[in-house]
Amino acid sequence: MNVDTQAVENELKEIKNKLGSTELISRPDERKILQNRSAQLEEALKLSTSLAYIDQRLQEARDILDDKKEADLHPLARDDIKRLEAEKKEVETSIVTLLTEKPRKRIEHIIIEIRPAAGGEEAALFVAELFRMYQYYAKKNGWELTLLDSDVRELGGYKNVIFLIRGIGAYDIMKYEGGVHRIQRIPETEKSGRIHTSTATVAVLPYIPKQDYHIDPKEIRIDVYRASGPGGQYVNRRDSAVRILHLPTGIMATSQTARTQIQNRENALSILAAKLAQLEKEKQELALGEQRKTQMGSGDRSEKIRTYNFPQDRITDHRINKSWHNIEKILNGGLDPIFEALKKHQ
Repeated sequence: MNVDTQAVENELKEIKNKLGSTELISRPDERKILQNRSAQLEEALKLSTSLAYIDQRLQEARDILDDKKEADLHPLARDDIKRLEAEKKEVETSIVTLLTEKPRKRIEHIIIEIRPAAGGEEAALFVAELFRMYQYYAKKNGWELTLLDSDVRELGGYKNVIFLIRGIGAYDIMKYEGGVHRIQRIPETEKSGRIHTSTATVAVLPYIPKQDYHIDPKEIRIDVYRASGPGGQYVNRRDSAVRILHLPTGIMATSQTARTQIQNRENALSILAAKLAQLEKEKQELALGEQRKTQMGSGDRSEKIRTYNFPQDRITDHRINKSWHNIEKILNGGLDPIFEALKKHQ
């Protein structure tokens, strides 16, 4: 076989450039995948060198076999050819495996935060629909979804909702969702039939394991208060909700959905760690003079990425200028066509 060593070297160079940038600072699982791929490519290059040496020795053995003057060496040459051909086949199989078998994706943890933007109660209801859409999609993929914090409005919408997703390839897929989502429809309370436009922001943050972050206790203020909303009577009997303020940055994280103050404190710290990691990543990119990337890979919530147009039964992703119909199906977790198109475009 002929190994395209130049192509392998180019891929290896590209991976090493990514590993040397700030892009993966807050995405340790994705960094590990690239490190594994880098090791595979380096091993493939070493084996391709061994393959060239085997081919050279095979040619020498065949030359001896073709030389009648070396008849006494023919039995040894045949043995060498048989052994070298078997060795060559084994090395070729290893190279093919290394080059074609992608590293198995690890189980990834991500934190997603959804908040209403423009549109009042309609925006809060839109947050609830986005949350339900992600719940269905997580279930479809066999992912585990854990609610970390929520603030339910009277009409059933959310002032905010934060949840953790744990699953294979979760970040690699869900990273496309960060940004401004816009909905256009006629609210049930609208008597004149006028179409309203509302927006919600989605942030997708890699989860930082507890052992991988340290937050100075002197730099945070922790407040406890009585939880409200769903959770039954137990959740309202004591001050179990937790609010943590990071004093140097002003970043706040809350959690009130767990049954105990201790668990809510852990949840809030996890949310805060994810937000601080994202902030640090943005600072380093700015310091290096790198242009902020779109939410297709960065987590920027300032860009309008998608519109859900109910009157026309159409969803449009503005990053790739592509539309899909059957909104209800997509809101029930049918996001795969959108994610596939985004991944292909990227």
